[in-house]
Amino acid sequence: MDMGIKGKTALVCAASKGLGKGCAMALAGEGVNLVITARGQEALEATAEEIRKTYGVKVTAVAGDITTPEGRAAALAAHPSPDILINNAGGPAPGDFRNWDRDTWIKALDANMLTPIELIKATVDGMIARKFGRIVNITSGAVKAPIDILGLSNGARSGLTGFVAGLSRKTVAHNVTINSLLPGPFDTDRLKVTVGNWAKKDGLSLDDAMEKRRKENPAGRFGTPEEFGAACAFLCSGHAGFITGQNWLLDGGHYPGTF
Repeated sequence: MDMGIKGKTALVCAASKGLGKGCAMALAGEGVNLVITARGQEALEATAEEIRKTYGVKVTAVAGDITTPEGRAAALAAHPSPDILINNAGGPAPGDFRNWDRDTWIKALDANMLTPIELIKATVDGMIARKFGRIVNITSGAVKAPIDILGLSNGARSGLTGFVAGLSRKTVAHNVTINSLLPGPFDTDRLKVTVGNWAKKDGLSLDDAMEKRRKENPAGRFGTPEEFGAACAFLCSGHAGFITGQNWLLDGGHYPGTF
């Protein structure tokens, strides 16, 4: 299927590895030019070069922390008016809410709620003017089924979800959609950190805990960044203009509910 977005430009945050890289690769495969960001310059440049060699699209790598005003300004300076925005940032550390002070909460909100909102604010009016825009927020399966030790993530990402629910109904008439992808257990560094915390609590090795999580999933495996990226590319496509304000859960069937 031709996604109808060849020649568009996307800003993809936290794209040097993991799910962000999966999205960047999938978009590049559709002929989308990219601005990619991440904090680690070496890994980011390596990803940029891999994408250029594989797909032949223009890739601008901007190293920096997207959760800071300086990081956002640098990314937007590379291309102020992207057609596609993929919001993504590493989640806050797991833990017990009794140990989190106000500064800890503000940091989580800045990274996983306010940063995406600031980037939407900076780009959505240009999309509306051009009558095309696709915004995808990478949040978490915890928005659908909260995870007790990820309270910071539960709160911040749910706040973003509530904000998007209203705005997305205003922009869709201009062919600008805003949706979220909710990853469950994907084979990324983030998963290893989360499972590592459970492993310590249960007295298991990381390998044993990872295998236990695999077997517990109805799919019998973890998701891959490539299939996550494919879902992202479809939401960004010309075929997805009637999909907005939605939260797509990609978790191998782990969530047991009907709705």
